[in-house]
Amino acid sequence: MDITSDLKHAICSLFEVHADDCGVRRIVTPLEYQGINDQIIIRVRPHGDGFMIDENGETSLYASLNGGDIESEAVERWAEEMSQLSPVQFTDDERIIAFANSEKLIAPYAFRVAEAAQQLFAIATSRYDRQVSDFKERVKQVIKEISVETNMAWETEVELPIAGGLKADHVLGKDSPLIIITATSATRLLEAEVIYMQYRAEHKPGYVLAVAENQNAVGKKQYERAAYYTDRAVIYNPNAFRQFIINEVAANVH
Repeated sequence: MDITSDLKHAICSLFEVHADDCGVRRIVTPLEYQGINDQIIIRVRPHGDGFMIDENGETSLYASLNGGDIESEAVERWAEEMSQLSPVQFTDDERIIAFANSEKLIAPYAFRVAEAAQQLFAIATSRYDRQVSDFKERVKQVIKEISVETNMAWETEVELPIAGGLKADHVLGKDSPLIIITATSATRLLEAEVIYMQYRAEHKPGYVLAVAENQNAVGKKQYERAAYYTDRAVIYNPNAFRQFIINEVAANVH
């Protein structure tokens, strides 16, 4: 059984090509930005005697929105190596581009730009991912130690008994628990507020504590607002965080 023609059709169908204004062709590729599941979109524009192929600067935007660092040394090294080994360039205005002087080069160069977009996003956000993971681990270690010292029940990654399937990073106690949200982003801090409001609306026992590594991680305005929509929102300091839980909260949790 020859599946060649079927494979060609299936592979080609994964790429959608749309005609936009001014002769621009927009290619929606099956490639995605790691962790956010947004498809990489490439644009092909008439340019001089050929075609300019780029991702419209969307990779840098998405990376920045997800806490990435486009100006990191790792990104600079990647951009320099790519300029030497590939037809793709990372420009000063933070776009990934390639110039095709022949129509035959459009398809392979479009794929090279999409591939570079994946690489840039992964490199720019990798340091952030490690920081988030480290912060969550530090909070977890403090909670674990308090649980042992106080002989208090402790659970992690707990789906809470409220609508929406929201989870707490940690829950100390059972009947009247301390619900801890490790706010690694503004979105996660907002989830802490939603949890707090649902617990109050449904008269459920529980103390909602949101902890952020710093204000920059969640946004200054969002952090200030959280003080009114959680039982408490704090900036992480290992000693102060430990003492706050033990002295102010743990005595009332059971």
